[in-house]
Amino acid sequence: MPVKVSVIVPVYNPGIYIEDCISSLRRQSLPPEEYEAIFVDDGSTDGTPARLDRLAAEDPRVRVIHQENSGWSGKPRNVGIAAARGEFVMFVDNDDYLGDEALERMYAYGVANGADVVVGKMAGKNRSVPVELFRRSHPRATVENAPLIDSLTPHKMFRRAFLDEIGLRFPEGRRRLEDHVFVTEAYLRAANVSVLSDYVCYYHIRRDDASNAGFQRFDPVGYFGNLREALDVVERYTEPGPARDRLFRRWLRVEMVERLRAKRLLGLPDDYRRELFGEIHKVVVERFGPGVAAGLQPTQQVVASLTAADRYDDVVALAEWEAGVVPAAAPTSVEWEGDALRLGFTAEYASGGAPMTFPADAERTPLTDTPKNLEEAVAWIGTETVARFEQATADLLLRERASSAQYFQPVEFTRETVPLDGGERVRLVLRATATVDPAALPGDGVWDAVVRLKLGGWTKECRLGPAPRATRPEPYAGVRAGRAVLPYWTEPHGNLSLDVGVKGRRLGLGQVRRPDVSVSGARLRARIPLHAADGTPVRLRFTSAGRTLYTPGALTAGPQRPGTLLEATLPSGLPRGIWRVALCLDPEAAEPQFGGLPFALRAGRGGVLVVQVPRPGTAEKLLRRARRVLGAARTRVAPLIKRRR
Repeated sequence: MPVKVSVIVPVYNPGIYIEDCISSLRRQSLPPEEYEAIFVDDGSTDGTPARLDRLAAEDPRVRVIHQENSGWSGKPRNVGIAAARGEFVMFVDNDDYLGDEALERMYAYGVANGADVVVGKMAGKNRSVPVELFRRSHPRATVENAPLIDSLTPHKMFRRAFLDEIGLRFPEGRRRLEDHVFVTEAYLRAANVSVLSDYVCYYHIRRDDASNAGFQRFDPVGYFGNLREALDVVERYTEPGPARDRLFRRWLRVEMVERLRAKRLLGLPDDYRRELFGEIHKVVVERFGPGVAAGLQPTQQVVASLTAADRYDDVVALAEWEAGVVPAAAPTSVEWEGDALRLGFTAEYASGGAPMTFPADAERTPLTDTPKNLEEAVAWIGTETVARFEQATADLLLRERASSAQYFQPVEFTRETVPLDGGERVRLVLRATATVDPAALPGDGVWDAVVRLKLGGWTKECRLGPAPRATRPEPYAGVRAGRAVLPYWTEPHGNLSLDVGVKGRRLGLGQVRRPDVSVSGARLRARIPLHAADGTPVRLRFTSAGRTLYTPGALTAGPQRPGTLLEATLPSGLPRGIWRVALCLDPEAAEPQFGGLPFALRAGRGGVLVVQVPRPGTAEKLLRRARRVLGAARTRVAPLIKRRR
């Protein structure tokens, strides 16, 4: 059978960090005969070459190519392309890993849309990845209709025939940004690029030792010399004008202006800062016309203008001011409505620990002259922020704590100008409500609520919170698609998170009390502290003296909210005895999970009575612990006694 995908992994001294990469490749849902993994060892000096040889010996999908160290990833990737047999090639770094269905999904999406390049959704663990690009899927994306240019790392799937047809390969040798050169040309020459955003395909990892190549301090002269090569590609395949300026703006914004802002600049030694600034100044003056910076956000425009004017000290002063600007998102409501959880919040920027204020009256004015000093720069930024307030947005993302996968949630918001100081100053506040459908979240685990605020010259993220304990809402867990979802406030910070698939005590079933439960004839009713849609099916388990019985039930919305009414018909002819009751929220599960309820049923001649199962007190807990310790001790000592006898 033809190979559909060849995964190419350049390798250099990854140590233990390659294991997640290997495991993810072996777990792929694509049939084994339809993909291959080509590891190109670029002269590793640790135990990796032997590890890869053992892997290839035991797994026919794996091939290993050993070569002398070439200095960077370009040559290993080119060697992998030459050896590849697949219809598509996929590039993976040796310390990253793939989602289990990544190859299958990306290949199918690429074939369905006739794509030369397939960009799969990324998640960054302790490192940034594109966000806006993956707001939705783009079956036919271009640099004009989608923010493709935000994603220039090589971790994508490319049609092999396309690469051969245009002769595209990576620049080789000890150099930076070889991926920018390769990916930019691919975008500009591809017949179609498809962006898959409904599944996390690629996990981009920052090592615990922070030894990834991308996190090492670089030589500014060499770095920006290589960056010019990417700009050369844009010039080669575009005409002068707004489209080219828009592409150039990506490098001005990401690789230059953002390196000269706030804490990112202030955290560098002064001598290195000056060298970095000097090289950026050269590129800005040499390569960018006025149309490039004009499309930036206000603060970015000021940094670019000061850089072009070679005013290093003013750039540092602006960075010191901007370092105090942070987003703040305050929750206003957390409540269940139907199948969804509704999260209300406000979002604005703060400075110096207080909400930022802006001039009440402002008109949008182009930055035609470089500000004379910091005060003038801040004043222009404030005026432009107010004038552009209609462009401000607030988003809510749910970010899985374990994997860093994140998904946008539907949000409705309004913009509010709050007058201050007799009307001369204002606060700019966004009031938003997000709708979260837990059934749409792809997995169980803890999901943190993150607010992404775009206002003026800033796009920043913060956790939703903190919520003061005295005013924070305390919603029940909810049931959706057989999974329990618990909104809760983290300790000690008071930020909002969702525990999806929550079980045990955190589910809150221990709050049920004897007055909440009744039995009438064969009908059991119990008030349960869970939110669920009317008619949500459940399953009950009854156990007594080694016997187990089951019966279906349902959760219905009663007159008293929050919470639902559990209703079920008791098993026919319930034998005498004390029957413990447990609840399963997903009766269709192959291996149903039951959670115990804090009451039992006493079946006898007079019928069925509800009895409370008391929570164990402190003394009882200590007694149980002592029994466990003594039991473990007996287990260890018994063999010794037998030997003595």
